[in-house]
Amino acid sequence: MSAHPASMIVPAEFPQLQALLWNRDAVRPISAEEAFALYERNWRFVDQARLTEREKLLIRNLADEFGHGVLLTAG
Repeated sequence: MSAHPASMIVPAEFPQLQALLWNRDAVRPISAEEAFALYERNWRFVDQARLTEREKLLIRNLADEFGHGVLLTAG
């Protein structure tokens, strides 16, 4: 996937994504595909009760685009 501005996500704008990137600069944009992979790989660390509506929408959109509508959360 070639990254263009519309496909870049700033983790600092999404609290749970920012928490998953505790060891990186959260204001540095990452690709939407990388964000999806991070959520999917680390779902067990996501505090679902603290997801904002905006972040829930992001996750749904990422799952639609990269996961064929599915976020694999087992594991």
